Amino acid sequence: MGLADDGLKVESWGFEKSKGRKKRDDDASEETGCWIKLRFIGSCISSRSKVDNSLSGISTHESKTTNGTSKDQPVAPVIPSTTTSNAESNSSSTKLEEELKVSSRLRKFTFIDLKLATRNFRPESLLGEGGFGCVFKGWIEENGTAPVKPGTGLTVAVKTLNHDGLQGHKEWLAEVNFLGDLVHPNLVKLIGYCIEDDQRLLVYEFMPRGSLENHLFRRSLPLPWSIRMKIALGAAKGLAFLHEEAERPVIYRDFKTSNILLDAEYNSKLSDFGLAKDAPDEGKTHVSTRVMGTYGYAAPEYVMTGHLTSKSDVYSFGVVLLEVVTGRRSMDKNRPNGEHNLVEWARPHLGDRKRFFRLIDPRLEGHFSIKGAQKAAQLAACCLSRDPKARPLMSEVVEALKPLPNLKDMASSSYYFQTMQADRVSASANGKNSGLRMQGSFSRNGQVQQHPRSLSIPNGSHASPYHQYANNSPKPNSKP
Repeated sequence: MGLADDGLKVESWGFEKSKGRKKRDDDASEETGCWIKLRFIGSCISSRSKVDNSLSGISTHESKTTNGTSKDQPVAPVIPSTTTSNAESNSSSTKLEEELKVSSRLRKFTFIDLKLATRNFRPESLLGEGGFGCVFKGWIEENGTAPVKPGTGLTVAVKTLNHDGLQGHKEWLAEVNFLGDLVHPNLVKLIGYCIEDDQRLLVYEFMPRGSLENHLFRRSLPLPWSIRMKIALGAAKGLAFLHEEAERPVIYRDFKTSNILLDAEYNSKLSDFGLAKDAPDEGKTHVSTRVMGTYGYAAPEYVMTGHLTSKSDVYSFGVVLLEVVTGRRSMDKNRPNGEHNLVEWARPHLGDRKRFFRLIDPRLEGHFSIKGAQKAAQLAACCLSRDPKARPLMSEVVEALKPLPNLKDMASSSYYFQTMQADRVSASANGKNSGLRMQGSFSRNGQVQQHPRSLSIPNGSHASPYHQYANNSPKPNSKP
């Protein structure tokens, strides 16, 4: 798992423009899904070659190990050492089996089946790459594990463990153990897993509309306001389930836009549980743990003390809600001085009615609910309270968000908003270089056009299994 020096994960998804890139994106077929072909494809292919080489040593028939365990059962990899005893091997195998608390609903796949399902992990099937490894699109039987012809059966996303990656077996176990037990409409569904020799793979439901991050920051067409609120509501329901409804409460610890995936109807589902932790036992106020997460989303008290609570997730939700409202990243050093950190820039505007409109994503061009935007900003302010105890429960956040997707009081019809927009245009026109800028530029018809920004951040992200999506993903409708 990629970490900065302070233990915080940072995003590493910078994109490079290359000749022919646009043509390739335009020509991408529906078969490859709405995923972006990353510049990291080289490392994925490298990992794939190791996978292919390891396959030559895998027998297609069941054979027994020295301790009587079949090779297709979870066993610990044997450490090559002349001093390794049978007792130590047995102990390692037993330990791994105890760690892997597999739900009976999960399907167990063989490596060869997943290789065939993804068409030999070919580059055309590549969906993305995170700190864990590469993700490939595949097709399997509706109710089984056998591979089927592309375009038939059940479409899945297969995540492979990169043997050279910074994340490893511990995160793989956490993903299986949490998602194997947790079932909710707003959590991504883990279909099954493969553990075979040193191979570790996970099989998820395929999410056709990709991540919220992609729609907010990488697409030229902005998400409509009602869909933004629908996505925020669904994500809040997912967190509320983890905190307050799950049989054993869970702290998610990595809530961010890239981990919020969208189905065909823009229903949001939380993914990537590699950093999730069980909530503190009754009578305890927090879980003490190494500080891990993503810079810009982690709660300040957690960063400073390592004390993790469900209110840490609530803070992260507040950051994401701000991103949804503003169309800005939580951290963006390409912004002017004083605007790099979204939370610090937004705080003065959150409680000020006159300054409030400066928060709204200008690409919406007034097509947002005034009342809904005000309530969303107020809610974000509560979630971002410096005092963790003052932050609301996620169930309270859900209730506050429920009416927002359906509000129709559009700002574009507001006299105050129109006057404010006219003043901003006039002020911009008198600025430097004719001032044709307002977090973007004005075209000839006066509409705001956002300039694409490339974020340059250090490597080492712990990304969602479906982190990136192709530019040919389905365009959002005006209605949810």
